[in-house]
Amino acid sequence: MIKYKYLCLLLLAVAGSPTHAQDPSTSAAQAFPTKPVRFVLGPAPELLPRLVSQKLSELWGHQVIVDPRPGAGGIVAGDLVSKATPDGYTWLVSTGSFYVLDALYPKLSYNMLRDFAPVTLMASIPFICVVHPAVPAKSLAELVQLAKAQPGKLNFASAGTGTTTQLAAELFKLSTGINIVHVPYKGVAPAVTDVLAGQVQMMFSIAQGAVPHVQSGKLRALAITSKKRSPAVPEVPTITEAGFPEIDIVGWNGVSVPIKTPRALVNKLNTDIRKVLNQKDMQDRMIAAGFDLADTSLEQFDAFIKKDVALYNRIIKESKMKLD
Repeated sequence: MIKYKYLCLLLLAVAGSPTHAQDPSTSAAQAFPTKPVRFVLGPAPELLPRLVSQKLSELWGHQVIVDPRPGAGGIVAGDLVSKATPDGYTWLVSTGSFYVLDALYPKLSYNMLRDFAPVTLMASIPFICVVHPAVPAKSLAELVQLAKAQPGKLNFASAGTGTTTQLAAELFKLSTGINIVHVPYKGVAPAVTDVLAGQVQMMFSIAQGAVPHVQSGKLRALAITSKKRSPAVPEVPTITEAGFPEIDIVGWNGVSVPIKTPRALVNKLNTDIRKVLNQKDMQDRMIAAGFDLADTSLEQFDAFIKKDVALYNRIIKESKMKLD
């Protein structure tokens, strides 16, 4: 009886020892969130982060607040989040443009690959090559012929130097050998506005920036860079169908957090964001807006980013892209 008593005491002591205690980061992840979350947005469109924030606020019972910080092409947003406490309460709406900035500004105070942990891809956003109706080209092949017949005469708009809207057009130039002139703007909206007005002839716009104008007939869409046609503009061929499969580039919106955020917490964020992205009404809204749905693990999103970074670096090097 005495031996049995000592055995019970020994088992209780082992069970209560620090080596068997729950990891504090796991406990913190299980309790998360206990206060509002800040979702910092650079120059990207607000629709998707606002939809996700609304759904997460409903799921958690705590607000997820979108905080637009578009200054300096995203540098302000990236710097702010890179310096935030890595406790899961400050996120970045990460896009390809942030990784382009790493290459163009090697002396930035932060580096996306070094200082951020990828959480999940929310959606990819195909580009649509659009032209003003006055441009005589009715297809991408005809646009290339026109540009070759009039080198340096056609202008293309972008959301700014170093944005993925510029990189998509630069890849188009590299793949076809044409000479078209870059006209940078401070965002997608003013760039599209000038294409609508005929001040600039063409643009590789992110889908949601161009779809309403394509649907209304104010812009002519020649191709979309997604792998399959978009339900929003089903008559627009993919860039592969248009005869240019080597132009393989899309925009995207993801979630990233400071690199030292505990892994257990990053896993929880990944799980819960994917949960709301997979809700039927969310998917309907995203498809209607021209997004391609995503559902990625931490590892899949990390591999996606690294593949895109390699592409961005190639385009920047081969096009000799420089800051204007």
